[in-house]
Amino acid sequence: MKNFEEVVQFHGHVCPGLAFGFRVAQAALEALGDRSRDEELVAVVENRSCAVDAIQVVSGCTFGKGNLVVRDYGKQVYTFLKRPHGEGVRISVKWIAPPEDQEMTSCWQRFSQGDRSTEVMRAIKAHKGRKIQAILQADMAELFEIRRVKEQLPEQARVYPSIRCARCGEKVMEPMALMVDDRLLCLPCVEIEKGVES
Repeated sequence: MKNFEEVVQFHGHVCPGLAFGFRVAQAALEALGDRSRDEELVAVVENRSCAVDAIQVVSGCTFGKGNLVVRDYGKQVYTFLKRPHGEGVRISVKWIAPPEDQEMTSCWQRFSQGDRSTEVMRAIKAHKGRKIQAILQADMAELFEIRRVKEQLPEQARVYPSIRCARCGEKVMEPMALMVDDRLLCLPCVEIEKGVES
């Protein structure tokens, strides 16, 4: 299994959201088995947060392979399903961070008002570090509600031929091209054509 340092290296920085994604992916693999080599495991994520990068690294569910589905509802909820039967787990974050003291609340207010002083940045970094460690060390039951589910699987990734857009000349996946005035156009060129007509 991938470790947290590998996740941080992929993502580019360390943050609480990344720690949540790491623990979510760990929970999914504990429940469902091995990391996805191809499309055996499908992740349906309900946000576009830092957590999703950790999920890709640890679970092997990636946007490029087509087994990472993003439904951006802004929810900290992640569903992992096994092919071919669609059985899996739905993991929702329930953990609540300990309340911040007045000094930390003041630092966050100063930060949101543009204060990037050494004092404020040091306090925020230390606070985030404590939060990350708490997430990484907490019991799964403290972090998440995990329930078994069976859902319809999204269609497996398909490879389509590419054609050239008649307007811009760039390649586009055939089913994504639209016929406009007897010409096959990519979606951005369709939008441009519509703007020209207005």
